[in-house]
Amino acid sequence: MDDMPTAADRRELAKAQAGKTARWPRTERRQRRVVDVLRRRQPDLTVVLENVHDPHNVSAVLRSCDAVGVLTAHVVYSIEEPPPSFARTTSASAAKWVDTRRHDSIEACYAALRAEGFLILAAALDEESRDLYGTDLRGPTAIVFGNEMRGVSPAALAAADGRVAVPMLGMIESLNISVACAVVLYEALRQRRAAGDYERPKLNAATLARLGDDWLRR
Repeated sequence: MDDMPTAADRRELAKAQAGKTARWPRTERRQRRVVDVLRRRQPDLTVVLENVHDPHNVSAVLRSCDAVGVLTAHVVYSIEEPPPSFARTTSASAAKWVDTRRHDSIEACYAALRAEGFLILAAALDEESRDLYGTDLRGPTAIVFGNEMRGVSPAALAAADGRVAVPMLGMIESLNISVACAVVLYEALRQRRAAGDYERPKLNAATLARLGDDWLRR
């Protein structure tokens, strides 16, 4: 959440809006924050939501994506209607800061990810799944999460490069999708922080400049 603007911030914003001190109508502090956040974005980490229909789950996933530095999320809607959670309606909406790419089939989504060099791991609880905490998530990685009731589809499981499971020791053998996604993403964050991946920008200067201009318009 942003800090409350000071009188100085308001004066600076007014100047910017008048076109006197800045290209876009944003405070200097806001511009610094945009740059700092973009420098920590992880373009080689993403999630795939396959027919996830609950808007609260989608919103929660996107908030987790923003929190750990995911630049782009992928969504597949082949049998469900997409919820309205992708609208950039308020500054608090994570959809405002995490771009989403929609695909009409899991095949099209996987093809796009593989063209960009991603390893695709499906989140699933089965005998073929590797324990999350024994899985290297530092390379270009896409984690697939399925529908709330059906889970990841057989087609998405079969075509993935591997499977990963969040260890569970209780009587109930599943987590809410948004919770499972947060657990996986924060394990990726832990690994990447330990390796210093957030200390050096992964986006080149031209992309940082382009996205910075775009974000300051939002």
